[in-house]
Amino acid sequence: MKINWNYIKMFVLLGLVIFLFAFSSARNSARLVSSPQIKFVGENNLFITNENVSKLLIQNFKGLENIPKETLVLNELEIALKSSPMIKKAEVYVAVNGTLNAEIEQKTPIARVSTNVSYYIDDDGLYMPLSSNFSARVPLVTGFVEKNNLKNIYIVASKINNDEFLKKHVVEIHQGMDKFIYLKLRHCQFLVQLGDVSSIDKKVNNLKAFYQKNLKEKTLDSYSKVNLQFDNQVVCTKI
Repeated sequence: MKINWNYIKMFVLLGLVIFLFAFSSARNSARLVSSPQIKFVGENNLFITNENVSKLLIQNFKGLENIPKETLVLNELEIALKSSPMIKKAEVYVAVNGTLNAEIEQKTPIARVSTNVSYYIDDDGLYMPLSSNFSARVPLVTGFVEKNNLKNIYIVASKINNDEFLKKHVVEIHQGMDKFIYLKLRHCQFLVQLGDVSSIDKKVNNLKAFYQKNLKEKTLDSYSKVNLQFDNQVVCTKI
């Protein structure tokens, strides 16, 4: 009987590949995880520290160093990180060398509520606590503000955050009990009465036109109130 050496070589090679794969998988599974490496992505890297993130990871896995890779449940660690009111997005993964990595994107505050409690409103309109590490330079929110009803404040704060003129000049957003909005501008004595948040783009354009005209004429200090509630006009109250 003639021996087919090609088949024998193929089976030997296949067995070797299976053995090496199994050996590599077993060794990789047994590899111990090192202390977490934290990387912050995005522009806002000031409100939560590496130490804060490491504590969150450790608290939710009761010590991450020197444990086998396969015992980690990365999805649970990501959920634990996202539960922090400072964190917007989180991705956790283990590198081939056993290093545990966490990529963190922090929330972006666009306004700071200062009533009986203080907190930020982030760029998604959600609650964000103050940070002991850094204070953001954003408009102050005063008046009648409910933590579970931030829609109107968010619309105005978002408009301010995305408009260079408003971002430069608006220092305070005030909401009355009737939900009407008032703005205070930097270096100006008058109060801007925005009213409700309808037609906000048109109202802001009217404010810009009023401001530029009176800045040129040096009459900005002549007014105590600027009312933008009426269509296509600005109603002013002189001092």
